[in-house]
Amino acid sequence: MLFDYQEFLDGIDREAYHEGEWQWEEDGYTVTRTYTYSAPGCHDSCGVLMYTKNGKLEKIEGDPLDPCANGRLCMRCLNLVEGVNYADRPKWPLKRVGARGENKWERISWEEALDTIATWIHDNLDAKGLGRESIFVNHGTGRNISSWVPFLGGACLGTPNIGAIGFSGYSCYLPRTCGTAAGIGDFPIVDASEGHADRYNNPEWVRPDVVVIWGCEPLRSNADGYLGHWLVACMQQGTRFISVDPQLTWWGAHADYWLPIRPSTDLALALAWLNVITTEELQDKEFIEYWCAYYDELKEHVAQFTPEWAAKICEVPADLIRDAARFYATAERGAIQWGLAFDTQVDSIQLCQTVSNLMSVCGNIDKPGTNILVRNGFEINPGYATAQLYCDPDTFAKKLTVDLVHPGCTQFIGMADCDAVNRAFETGEPYPIKMFWSQGANGISCSATAAPRVHKMLEKVEFCVVADPYMTPTAVAYADIFLPLKTTAERDSMRVWWTPLRAMKAVSEWYEAKSDEELIVALGNKMNPELFQKRWPTLDALLQDYLDVGFNLYDPETGKSYKSAGRSKAGMIEVPDVHTDFWKKHHADGTCSFKSLVEDKCGYEYDDFCATYRKYEKGMLRPDGQPGFATPSGRIELVPFATFGAWGIPPLAEHVESLTMKRWMEDPEYRAEYPFICINGSRSYEFFHSENRQQATMREFHPMPLVKVSTQTAEEYDLKEGEWIWIENTEGRCRQKVHIDPTLNPNYIHAEHGWWFPEEEPAFPHLYGTFDCNINNLTASYETGQGGIGNPLKSVAAKIYKCTDDVNEPSPGEVVTKLGGFRDDYVATEPFAWTHDNTTREGGRF
Repeated sequence: MLFDYQEFLDGIDREAYHEGEWQWEEDGYTVTRTYTYSAPGCHDSCGVLMYTKNGKLEKIEGDPLDPCANGRLCMRCLNLVEGVNYADRPKWPLKRVGARGENKWERISWEEALDTIATWIHDNLDAKGLGRESIFVNHGTGRNISSWVPFLGGACLGTPNIGAIGFSGYSCYLPRTCGTAAGIGDFPIVDASEGHADRYNNPEWVRPDVVVIWGCEPLRSNADGYLGHWLVACMQQGTRFISVDPQLTWWGAHADYWLPIRPSTDLALALAWLNVITTEELQDKEFIEYWCAYYDELKEHVAQFTPEWAAKICEVPADLIRDAARFYATAERGAIQWGLAFDTQVDSIQLCQTVSNLMSVCGNIDKPGTNILVRNGFEINPGYATAQLYCDPDTFAKKLTVDLVHPGCTQFIGMADCDAVNRAFETGEPYPIKMFWSQGANGISCSATAAPRVHKMLEKVEFCVVADPYMTPTAVAYADIFLPLKTTAERDSMRVWWTPLRAMKAVSEWYEAKSDEELIVALGNKMNPELFQKRWPTLDALLQDYLDVGFNLYDPETGKSYKSAGRSKAGMIEVPDVHTDFWKKHHADGTCSFKSLVEDKCGYEYDDFCATYRKYEKGMLRPDGQPGFATPSGRIELVPFATFGAWGIPPLAEHVESLTMKRWMEDPEYRAEYPFICINGSRSYEFFHSENRQQATMREFHPMPLVKVSTQTAEEYDLKEGEWIWIENTEGRCRQKVHIDPTLNPNYIHAEHGWWFPEEEPAFPHLYGTFDCNINNLTASYETGQGGIGNPLKSVAAKIYKCTDDVNEPSPGEVVTKLGGFRDDYVATEPFAWTHDNTTREGGRF
């Protein structure tokens, strides 16, 4: 064993690290023990020691006494000082004085900024009889922004239309949460002891025998709240690995099996694994008998999906598929770690449900060293439901839902449907979007599929507010008002995603910037004073309410809180609202303040839920307190007839190809023109999506966008390492620098996303160079899978060619901002969507 946790703990100089103290003085610095989150920051929240002098952050270290990360930090967090102290960060609110895209601003006060926003809404919406549904609120990925911004949208602005601009298919995380909710009722993650305060020393915990790393790179991304270092610690204690990924990652290089499947064929592989497990009777028969429903129906269905069948689709040998399935299924404790690749396919939701079936039929659910079921710390569950709680009911009924663009689909997501939002922007149907509010997001550089199309939408919007710590391409291109936000070092905030509950304590200030929380208090008191003056008049009141009831409706006379019945309305079983009981068990006086969480608890507190194994045996999952799962039958539904039926999704999964991949596989002329499958969104150690591009150290390590090509491709096209090339298809083109990867399949290229260059010209047409290198110039909106879930943005067809003088002009930035874009034939009213027989399509050109 390479890792002895007790030896690690014994080696910590606890006096030097001031055990039990949250703040102290050291060598002229004030040292604060706290947690990071965002912005900038990833989905994780690691324990740190922040060193400040005269109110300025000067140094950051990992905190070895933090049980979450044990002092381990990625290079992004270690370099946080550069992001916080970036000289060109906006210092105060700004008002546009030139044309959009000219980057001409004047300084204004917060009072003027909020007055301008309130006046515009009154004069252009309220006074003209237009509803607040004509406001669309956009936010960035995960993190605490996902809790605060929906609340801002509903409680402050009064709109139900909140989500991610141009992000067809909700193609990040939501397909996995919905796919598992349908069958299991809860969300499973790999048990690397993260639920326990004593971590690897916990007497109940046992390391997994086998972990499947499927469609993700945990060390680079630390995505979805899961720290990659946890899995390294498991490896050091003897865990063995399977890697499912088109490219060879660090995990694949250390795995017993690497399955380099063709991009977006994951469901075919998962079905073949189920075929092997069921036909060879490798399933956990006792677990299935007591805790699963519809096993016979599942077994009968997957009998047709042999490894030989999958081998032709996935382009990996049948014996490799069979051996890897056996390796996982015969492990005493197996677990699956999955990533964004699951969400970016047209069969996304069925893929997620099918892979959760792999966990279930092998009995790898909620046992030590398997996939454990997790919920938010102390059941603090703010989010999209808060928009419904505080939005006018008549306005909320006008929310832009999936059925408006994909007939027959049922809205079961809290977000507004991304394609329905696109359609409203483009056509004014069923009503126009008049105002765009973007907070903590850089849509056109990062998440917006068909980015040039989104630019066409946003350049026409009448009023735009951008709130962000940095001036981004999105802000320069569209903002009428810019509101400067604080970074993680400057904000008091909390993290409730899983456990422990964590606090972020402000240690520095940045001129007139406000935190997301402070912005909500200021905007709410301006726009909705009756509610905010009564309940959230100050930041302290807001943070305490977040801890007490998670923004749910609250009756102070009875002490009861009420939440949105979002799960039941979506055809699922409601989970117990046990937050208050949990909290009272841990605090005799029934309360815990943000101050005490920071100072008395050193910023964190674990609850019991995530640390408890076999919760289904103990009545912890169902609202009636009975043993079982939060599903209609009370069992894991291996074929989710009830829930998928309510959602309009076929309950029996079948692999399907996206329109592009189907054509690429079947049309020789098309494949000759576009010979590569372009995998999009390659992760890096230096950046989190479009963040950190202004940090000199990160750019020193990773100065330019890279597209991986195989050695064979480099030879065929006479490409040299570091050479600029064009990547192009029918949607558009961009350029990135060649990185030669000798392990990559010659049929694939692998491009990066999220690029812009803060050191370059911000004004049109250049716009920090974001469109020049934007791989989302090549992706398309409106194509989604069943239920409007999943978009195939990680597998598009493309060709490549050298950047030479005769083909370099006009630049993509000029094409998009000056010449009308790469295409002029978008049809917003005829989207493609799966029909319910799972074989044909509806609609026309998308």
